[in-house]
Amino acid sequence: MEYIKLNNKIDMPILGFGTYSLQGAECEKCVSAAIEAGYTLIDTARMYGNEKSVGNAIKHYDRTKLFITTKLYSPSRSYQKAKVDIENSLDNLQTDYIDLLLIHEPYRESLDMYQAMKEAYASGKIKALGISNFNSSQYLNFIKTCGVIPAVNQVECHVFYRQSLLQKLLEEHGTHMQAWSPLACARNSIFNNAVLCDIANKYEKTSAQIALRYLVQAGISAIPKSSNAERIKSNIEIFDFVLSDEDMSKLAGLDKGKTLFGWY
Repeated sequence: MEYIKLNNKIDMPILGFGTYSLQGAECEKCVSAAIEAGYTLIDTARMYGNEKSVGNAIKHYDRTKLFITTKLYSPSRSYQKAKVDIENSLDNLQTDYIDLLLIHEPYRESLDMYQAMKEAYASGKIKALGISNFNSSQYLNFIKTCGVIPAVNQVECHVFYRQSLLQKLLEEHGTHMQAWSPLACARNSIFNNAVLCDIANKYEKTSAQIALRYLVQAGISAIPKSSNAERIKSNIEIFDFVLSDEDMSKLAGLDKGKTLFGWY
């Protein structure tokens, strides 16, 4: 595993396991399979409705070796509500601390929510603070008065929507860009894309592994999700090869500069 050093000097795994849409026993099984495969970063969110399932899975492992991310969303849109829901997330996850807590989307009350997060951070209940789905202007407005520069901005990022300008802006201010849906939710026939498949054949890897390695090699952490044990294992097997500059350029050519998700 490779690591990203966040702006508060904490090391975060560059590849994690996403849990969006996983529920109940299936979620527990997949999280356990991911940890057994070598993942230590597990990403969840209050919006996903599966924090308890993630908590049930991680309680069987050494908590000190795990990096747990969760996110506050719309029902937490005030200082007091965020304060309460931080405690609810801790209870759901059955842990004394959360490694990374994000604001799921840019809300009008984001700064109020962040105040509660900063207090939890100061008390040690949260190890790192961040945001999610903030575009450049929203990010710049937020950091004017937020007090603690977010360690992470988790956004849509994959070979078809690289967001290189956003990454550069974030890095200039000390925020790391993390990719959700790094495999584009299988859209644009990503697993059968000719460029990805040609490069995959060259390295004797899968197109998914190439797509993930591309992001990681560009300094972007990623949280792929799968409910298939073989793919969970395969997705983490990207640290035994390095893409050439030529292949990185070919993959960069897949960027269309447009989101694949209408709500975003």
